[in-house]
Amino acid sequence: MPTLPPKKEIFLTGLWKDNPVLRQILGICSTLAVTNLMVNTLVMDVGLIFTVCMSSLTVSLLRRYTPMRIRMMVQTLIIASYVIIVDIMIRAYLPDISEALGPYVALIITNCIIMGRCEAFARHNPPVASFIDGLGMSLGYSLVLIAIAFIREPLGFGSLLGFRVMPESFVQWTVMIMAPGAFFTLGIMVWILKYFRPQKGEEKG
Repeated sequence: MPTLPPKKEIFLTGLWKDNPVLRQILGICSTLAVTNLMVNTLVMDVGLIFTVCMSSLTVSLLRRYTPMRIRMMVQTLIIASYVIIVDIMIRAYLPDISEALGPYVALIITNCIIMGRCEAFARHNPPVASFIDGLGMSLGYSLVLIAIAFIREPLGFGSLLGFRVMPESFVQWTVMIMAPGAFFTLGIMVWILKYFRPQKGEEKG
């Protein structure tokens, strides 16, 4: 078995060096769908962080007892169980946000970041390292969504977290409320990242 890198390195890999959204271009559906309002973004982020961390931890704990031929089904069941917990909690304590998010909380189950970390890391590595990997990846995903929402909500609604931040004369950009606004914002962020911090073997331009 290859030697694990230090836990700090595992965490920073997901947080920045191999960010799931900016580097791997994963989790785009929720990135486009829930980032028009900061409060919706924060709730989705908390739900995904909980699901990724706990799913990675559970898959790692069960890795020696899960037959290879059914591992994907087991992973999906584990992820779905945690998503159900998140969905129930949001419905119980934040019903308005639950209604605004609609099916996107349940669709955390299909988020390829979660299954990817379970399959690529958690089923091969010990629980603590798997939890840290899940934490780094989910926080990296969350920070990108927060950055996009920080741009979209003021431009689309003139507010941030429900408080008006733009002058009354500001003309709201309708496109920023819609999915194309998130698509353009994410595309610009990816371009800036690749230009100023190219991967090995890449050149600026």
